[in-house]
Amino acid sequence: MPCSSVPAAAHPVPGLRAWVWLFLCWTVPAWAATFPLPADDSNIVGRLQVVTADARNTLLDIARHYDLGYEDITAANPGVSVWLPGKGTPIVVPTEFILPSRPWKGIVVNIPQRRLYYFPRHTAREPATVITFPIGIARPGWPTPLGNTRIIAKYKDPSWIVPKDIQAEHRSQGEANFPDYFPPGPNNPMGMLALETGFSQIFIHGTNRPWGVGMEVSHGCVHLYPENAAYLFPHVPTGTPVRIINQPVMVGYRNHQLYLGVSTPVGEYPGDRDSLLMRTIDEVSLTRNREWPTIDWDRVRQAVNARRIMPIPVSIDAPDVDQLIASIKPETYDFEPYGIEANDAAPPGSPR
Repeated sequence: MPCSSVPAAAHPVPGLRAWVWLFLCWTVPAWAATFPLPADDSNIVGRLQVVTADARNTLLDIARHYDLGYEDITAANPGVSVWLPGKGTPIVVPTEFILPSRPWKGIVVNIPQRRLYYFPRHTAREPATVITFPIGIARPGWPTPLGNTRIIAKYKDPSWIVPKDIQAEHRSQGEANFPDYFPPGPNNPMGMLALETGFSQIFIHGTNRPWGVGMEVSHGCVHLYPENAAYLFPHVPTGTPVRIINQPVMVGYRNHQLYLGVSTPVGEYPGDRDSLLMRTIDEVSLTRNREWPTIDWDRVRQAVNARRIMPIPVSIDAPDVDQLIASIKPETYDFEPYGIEANDAAPPGSPR
């Protein structure tokens, strides 16, 4: 089932008007993890980073600062406390990504990877880039449709008439006073900006619970950090193609090395979680259309079992991921925590 009905009293905003509205109303930084697309035959962008935690910040603070979600940061740092990582603890920041399969155009959402990729149009004189954001995905029982569609409308300050089945779900979970209507504003679960896809009642939108980004939280929609929604909204024109995929196994290639990114499969889609190793072997075999480096199949099994999402080297004689991490000099993370005031649908630093 979808995340919502069509937003009530929503205001469609053309691209130029959106730019003016954001400029006048929200003085916020431009959050966007932007990378040049590989010019060779590789399909990996970004790089791993390591920071040293301070006593104030949680893993979720660090994740949000680097455009990562809950699953990204916890999978990269097994055994580290989410809420009290500990002063001086090295934190792996997995800002290295295996891109989804081509074509690289429009918006691509990979549900198991819990990540959205936007490939903006560019002229012959401009470098091709990709912009990527973490997403909150659907909870069990509310799968997001897979396939191809487009952005058909854009909404500023949507209100939300809660569908009866969602009301019933909340009330069955003990929320007897769950509202049947949310007005526009920072407490609206649809956020303050929404992109409507051609899939019935499926939106890409902000959220009033940003700490859920990277988790299974929606009723079919794709959730963004509010600051990421604020960036994406004016950049994505109506008509932009959208491709939603279910690709828990990502095979990457860069600098003559083979990498594997493995996410936990989403149970709402066909495929047995227990067969993930076989699916990985099939995926690697299908993409061996060039002179691949020799594969270390023990590393492949370890990557499948670990499911750390980030690219893991699986070539024979390549340094393993722990060696790569140990070779990175940690940087001090001394940014202010986001704080409870950032737990709504307004971007940090904007008027509420």
